[in-house]
Amino acid sequence: MLRTLLAFLVAAAAAQTPPQQTPPPQQPDMVIRINVNLVQVDAVVTDNKGQPVKDLQPEDFEILQDGKPQVITNFSFITLGSRGAAPARKAVAVKGAPPAPPVPAARIRAGEVKRTVALVVDDIGLSFESIYQVRESLKKFVDQQMQPGDLVAIIRTGAGIGALQQFTSDKRMLYAAIDHIKYNALGRVGISSFAPLGSGGNTDVDNERAQIFSVGTLGAIRYVVDGLREVPGRKAVVLFSENLKLFRDEGSNRVQDEVRRLTDAANRSSVVIYSIDPRGLQVRGLTAADDTRGMSAADIANVPMQRSQDEYDSREGLVVLAHETGGRFFANTNDISGAVKAVMQDTEGYYLIGYHPNAETFDQKTGQPKFHRVAVRVKRPGLRVRSRTGFFGTSDRGAPPIPAGRQQQIARALTSPFATGDIHVRLTPLFTQGPKGSYLNTMLFIDSKDLKFTPEPDGKQKAVIDVVAITFGDNGQPVDSTDRTFTFHVPPEGMEALKRGLLYNVSHPVRKPGPYQMRVVVRDADTERIGSASQFIEVPDVSKGRLTLTSMLVRERQAVAPAAEGAEGQIAAPDPDATPAVRIFKQGETVLYGYLILNAKLEAGKPNLESTLRLFRDGKAVYEGKPSPLSFDGQPDMKRLVAGGTFKLAAAVTPGDYVLQVTVTDRLAKEKYGSTSQWIDFEVR
Repeated sequence: MLRTLLAFLVAAAAAQTPPQQTPPPQQPDMVIRINVNLVQVDAVVTDNKGQPVKDLQPEDFEILQDGKPQVITNFSFITLGSRGAAPARKAVAVKGAPPAPPVPAARIRAGEVKRTVALVVDDIGLSFESIYQVRESLKKFVDQQMQPGDLVAIIRTGAGIGALQQFTSDKRMLYAAIDHIKYNALGRVGISSFAPLGSGGNTDVDNERAQIFSVGTLGAIRYVVDGLREVPGRKAVVLFSENLKLFRDEGSNRVQDEVRRLTDAANRSSVVIYSIDPRGLQVRGLTAADDTRGMSAADIANVPMQRSQDEYDSREGLVVLAHETGGRFFANTNDISGAVKAVMQDTEGYYLIGYHPNAETFDQKTGQPKFHRVAVRVKRPGLRVRSRTGFFGTSDRGAPPIPAGRQQQIARALTSPFATGDIHVRLTPLFTQGPKGSYLNTMLFIDSKDLKFTPEPDGKQKAVIDVVAITFGDNGQPVDSTDRTFTFHVPPEGMEALKRGLLYNVSHPVRKPGPYQMRVVVRDADTERIGSASQFIEVPDVSKGRLTLTSMLVRERQAVAPAAEGAEGQIAAPDPDATPAVRIFKQGETVLYGYLILNAKLEAGKPNLESTLRLFRDGKAVYEGKPSPLSFDGQPDMKRLVAGGTFKLAAAVTPGDYVLQVTVTDRLAKEKYGSTSQWIDFEVR
């Protein structure tokens, strides 16, 4: 099998050419400013078919503040479009084979972001019936519509901001977040959108609870909007909800003020809110679930009208949020995925229009900033324009304050959706199983060229770094953390070897199975430069007795092996690139791969297992080996079977990113749980 894999790599190298790397385009100034010198408003213009119009000039627009025309001084059309881009690559499915692993996603840097999208699921404002539709549409978005350069978060209003709800380009994290979207029985909507007649309940209490939960939804959206303020470019918040009543009670004035402040914050953060009512077309008449006992004929006849009014009221907040921020409201459609697609198309380009406000706009003599209405009109007939509708007369703050001190700098890096390149860091957490239970063997590579070494009196070079690593569970709470400060005293003869980089290992016990996100920050104590990295990892439930594989490791045959269980500290390696922490191999090298097999069934004290190798490049399956039996002669522990092998990279193999997947089949287990797979990515240079 390995000989066949080698031959295929040689053939593939001859048939393929390295992909051309296209540098990311320079992003124009896309910040929506509101200050004493300039007010900028973004606007989207469409024709009568809903298609974007991109050829307008300043003279085609009119902008008014509080009903008074303003002179347009700044004008540009910003293109972010990805409509013409190829869809995200998916591995080719092979009949009878396990699902192909997703293409590993690199953490996006701030200058590489094309679109930033927060998909906010109002689980306290969705019925049981709608939750399923929302989940399916989100899966379809991640599978088919998400593009390279997209930064996406999936956020539940009833569950806080968890580790799985951070902005990411990693589809695995997004799939895990979708899996955690469930119907919230304590929310303001029941099993279906309209409560069945005769179902009981206290109307006053229900209305009060709905009002509280509606304010909670606004608070969750405000949290997202404020968090997006420092993210560059124009951002979209897509809100899925079917019940957001805001203005139908005696406290509506307070709520209206909260809505204004939310829309003002969205304007200043360059956030457009799109709202989607996933109920689709509703039946407002009587259904089999309605109990009409004790109701008069007039009351029964009034049911459709009352439900129509309830539906209108429940959408009012959704309409307002979209209208006030220049977004769109989608309703009465059973094609939720189509609505999400329309939102993505709407984010592809917009006009940025600016004017110089008069001095009274920001006059705060009264101590209460005034809310100013802004209207954008397009003069060309047959066109529609959507834009933000107003702002408070307070100037934007300047540049965000620079975090001061170790604690603030590390905290900001841990919570940022972006990787920082001040110190290049690579993180590899590997799930494994030891005699004491499951743990994460975490390897960290630090580019030592990014660190500052200062000479000491004895001729050695000194560097001090802080390393902070946190593992977050699916509820956003930290599970394990390490916080260490390391001081290096390197003699002159050791500096040459140190130029290759530093390898560090730490072991994290895992209390329970589930999805985790590990984040690590490295800080140079002298220069205060920061490096960060994050990785998603799924820890399986070994206690169920099902066939399970630990994480795979790959390394060059002569490279250093991973540290033992519980080991922590620096790892000496002549070539860090060839270790499991970095996984960058050269053409012609022999690569070793290995993993543990857990919970294999035994017959007469022996397992009956076979493995299959598959190789992917750029998300496409380029090789699939034949099933090969595994031998475990001489192994003392049948509960933790060591498996693996080697393969040699051909001298002419095409450089690029690869994924190696191994599938193990247990011939003694039930068919449903008889196969499992694991994968690891590596690079060939």
